[in-house]
Amino acid sequence: MAAPMSTGGRLGTAAAVAAGLGALTFGYASVIERNAFTLRRVTAPVLPHDAEPITVLHLSDLHMAPWQRRKQAWLRSLADLRPDVVINTGDNLGHEQGIDGIRAALSVFAGIPGAFVHGSNDYYGPSAKNPFKYFTQTSSKHVSPTTLDTGALERFFMDELGWIDLNNAVGEISVRGTRLDLFGVDDPHKHFDRLDTLTALIDERLDAETLETDDPSLAHTVTVGVMHAPYRRVLDAFVTQGAQFIFAGHTHGGQVCVPGYGALVTNCDIPRKQVKGLSVWRHALRSAYLNVSAGVGTSIYAPVRFACRPEASLVTLLPRRTVV
Repeated sequence: MAAPMSTGGRLGTAAAVAAGLGALTFGYASVIERNAFTLRRVTAPVLPHDAEPITVLHLSDLHMAPWQRRKQAWLRSLADLRPDVVINTGDNLGHEQGIDGIRAALSVFAGIPGAFVHGSNDYYGPSAKNPFKYFTQTSSKHVSPTTLDTGALERFFMDELGWIDLNNAVGEISVRGTRLDLFGVDDPHKHFDRLDTLTALIDERLDAETLETDDPSLAHTVTVGVMHAPYRRVLDAFVTQGAQFIFAGHTHGGQVCVPGYGALVTNCDIPRKQVKGLSVWRHALRSAYLNVSAGVGTSIYAPVRFACRPEASLVTLLPRRTVV
């Protein structure tokens, strides 16, 4: 007859099982799910009723390192979707030589109209942090930051791909008979956004359009806002400025989530239920569709995802009369 196991023995067995499960979970999160790249497809009826649909590929938070060949290959494959427009919401770089990986991944999009804004990791390299601090504060500070080659990134986007710089700026893209009136801000997480400057630019554009009321290009117009970090103050300002659709990233969808519950943290002040995916942002009597990307990458110091796959979004803008 076997002797009964002591309390210490039972605790030791339980600890061993817990350690084993923890190791398996970490292995899954760091090796499998982190590389389980996913395309999320959503639709939004925001176009004039007689406009043609427009497809927008939304890329965010690539956090690229030069050795990440699998990520680069998957991003290149997205060119097969033949999107009408590409919107990039920042945090492209994840290493001092990250621009090499960005070129390898995104050169195939040359000639496709696009626009971009920056996140903090387009300026500063990643640093090791205590992950538990995300539960008490947002990670707006970089410890001993490495300055990245933001200029090289901008030259690649603007000169080689032909994309529009929307960092505290406005722009426009005409596609399929519809003009997208774009405006954006530099990273709100670092307080680089300049909403006063943006408001002045939008007012100037509106004044110019008042003088061009006979311009046929104004018949089909949709206003689109672009930002990296979806802070409430910026979302509210965008809706006030007439945005009908808003693109954002930054949150990583929580990165580590609990099945059935969702994200544990957002790294900004957006409500947890809107940490990723398509939703509606309401302010005062206005509203706009909001697509928050869970992003493609992670920091090289926190290379895990759990219950939150890396993603890009294919957003199809539809005429308002369309029922899906």
